[in-house]
Amino acid sequence: MTSFDFEDSPTDETPVRPARRGGHRRFDPVWNILTFLVLLVVVCLAGAFTLIYINPRTGLNIFPPPTLPPRLVLPSPTRTSALPPTWTPTNTLEPTVTNTPHPTATLPPTPTFFTLVTPSATPTVTRPPAGYPYEVRKGTPQAITNIYHPELGCNWMGVGGQAVDMSGAPVIGLIVRLGGTLPGIGPLQTMMSLTGVALNYGRAGYEFMLGEKPIASKKSLWVQLLDQEGTPLSDPIYFDTFASCDKNLIVVDFKQVR
Repeated sequence: MTSFDFEDSPTDETPVRPARRGGHRRFDPVWNILTFLVLLVVVCLAGAFTLIYINPRTGLNIFPPPTLPPRLVLPSPTRTSALPPTWTPTNTLEPTVTNTPHPTATLPPTPTFFTLVTPSATPTVTRPPAGYPYEVRKGTPQAITNIYHPELGCNWMGVGGQAVDMSGAPVIGLIVRLGGTLPGIGPLQTMMSLTGVALNYGRAGYEFMLGEKPIASKKSLWVQLLDQEGTPLSDPIYFDTFASCDKNLIVVDFKQVR
């Protein structure tokens, strides 16, 4: 018979290694590193979303909100008088009639009348034959609580509103002019705003701040709607103000009627 070499088989004295209980395996360090990187990315993304939520205009936001147009402030017009600083009337003597064989009568010169114009802060209203295309919206002017600047509370007084066309759609880019006087303060410098810069009142909203506390007045302030060339589109709308924290915002809306 052919002889074969056999490996030594374990004998009864050879110790047998017990099987590993529970099937535990060694953790691969690569998976630990990948897990840490995933957690780091999640934390970075959460921080980026939080920063964009707090400040939408940050450079991380690829879809920043649109930039509002800057507030338009036009210089106040300089009033000039057509007459010289001092005007002294002069007396014109009538010519003496001379008796001659053929007398001729000379009529005295016709007097010229002058009208002195006193400058006024009230705007000059020249209503077109068909009337202005915009009128004050029904229900306004209306005095309400300062709901758009709650952080200021009673330390604010202003006027705001919007302009809409005949169909009720907002009209953006019209000039709103404000002027008049306030008791205890005197004449205000004429201020300008644009419809569309104060979105709290609507897409065609505007707003003026009148002071840091509510002051009562009676038809001494006015707002007027103009086009981009400065042509009036409405009458000056006079309104009252109140010394009450519940009525420190005056809402004046304009609506196209023709």
